[in-house]
Amino acid sequence: MKTEHILVIRFSAMGDVAMTVPVIYSLAKQYPHVRITVLSRPFARPFFENLAHNVGFMEADINGEYKGVKGLNALYRRLIAKQFTAIADLHSVLRSGYLRMRFNLASFKVAHIDKHRKGKRKLVATTDKQLVQQPTSFQNYADVFAQLGYPINMDFTSIFPEEGGDLSSLPQEIFGAGENAISIDNKHITEPWIGIAPFAAHEGKIYPPQLMEKVIQRLIHNHSHCHIFLFGGGDNETPTLNEWAEKYPQVVNASAHLGGLAQELILMSHLHVMISMDSANMHLASLVNTPVVSIWGATHPYAGFMGWHQDPNNAVQLDLPCRPCSIYGNKPCMRGDFACMKNISPEIVVEKVDGVLNKK
Repeated sequence: MKTEHILVIRFSAMGDVAMTVPVIYSLAKQYPHVRITVLSRPFARPFFENLAHNVGFMEADINGEYKGVKGLNALYRRLIAKQFTAIADLHSVLRSGYLRMRFNLASFKVAHIDKHRKGKRKLVATTDKQLVQQPTSFQNYADVFAQLGYPINMDFTSIFPEEGGDLSSLPQEIFGAGENAISIDNKHITEPWIGIAPFAAHEGKIYPPQLMEKVIQRLIHNHSHCHIFLFGGGDNETPTLNEWAEKYPQVVNASAHLGGLAQELILMSHLHVMISMDSANMHLASLVNTPVVSIWGATHPYAGFMGWHQDPNNAVQLDLPCRPCSIYGNKPCMRGDFACMKNISPEIVVEKVDGVLNKK
C-alpha cells in the first residue's frame, strides 16, 4: 500500500511560512504515519528540519533554478518523483497555482487555501467598514488539510523544549564582556531579557524610531538591570540599531552578531518579552513561546495575522475611523500623517511590557 505523503506548498513570506509551523506540527503529531514534506524557499529550513520525525523540508529557489514556467515544470518533474498522495497549497499564488494545476491534471488529491478576501475587503473599506474578526491564517491552513481528509486538533507550544534553545551555541559577542557582560547562567526576572524588533516591510507598520528610542529609555529606567536585544538586519535598519547599542550599555544589536534565523530563534526562546511590529519577528517569537507586545498601525489583528497563542490584550493600537486601511500595510496613508503609529505613546508600550514582566 502506498505511504500517505502530503506535499505542503508555501513559498513566502517569512511570517506567513512561520504561521504554518503550529499547524504542520499538529498535523504531524496527530497523524504520525503520514509523511509531510514542506516546499518553500531556503530561508525556511530552520522552521521544519527538527520539527517532527515525519516532517521533511524541500527547498526551491523560485527566483533562480525554478524561475518561470520552464523552471516550474522542472520543479514539478522533481516533485512528481516523490510519490505524494495529497497536495496542500497554503499559498495560492501564480507559482503554487501552476504546480497545483499540474497535479490536478495528473489526478492528485489537491486543496488550496481560502484567503477570505471578501471579509478582508470589508475590514479595510473606506466606507461601511466592518470590524469583524477574520479567520486566522492558522485556521485557514488547517482547513486545507481538513479538505484533504486530515482534520487537525491544534496542539503546539514551541519548536524548542521547555527550557528553550541552546544559548551556548550563540556567539559570545551577544553577551558582551566585562562589567556589562550578560550571565546566561543567571537569567531571571530581576534582569529581564527584552527583545525589540522595531522595523517592518512597510512604513504603515513601523513605530517611529524616535518614539521607540523613548521606549528603550523608559524600559531602562524601570528595569535598570534589563538586557535589551535588537532584531533586524536591513541596510536601512542597521545604523539605527547600532546607534542605540552604542548609546545604551543595556542594549545589544543581536542581529549584527547572530548567524541567521536558527540562532535568532534560539535567543528569542529565552526572552521574557518581545516588542514587535506586525512583522515576521512577532511570528518568530510566537514559535518559541515568547510573549509579544505587538504594535499595530495601518494593519489590524482582525485580519487574522496575530501571532500564535499571543494575548490580544498585548496588542497596542489606536481606534481611528480609518483603521485598518490595509491588510498588509503597503498602502499610502490616506491621512498623510500615519497618526495610527505616531500617536501611540511610549508609555502605553512600556505599560504593556511591564504587565507581561509582572506576570512572570
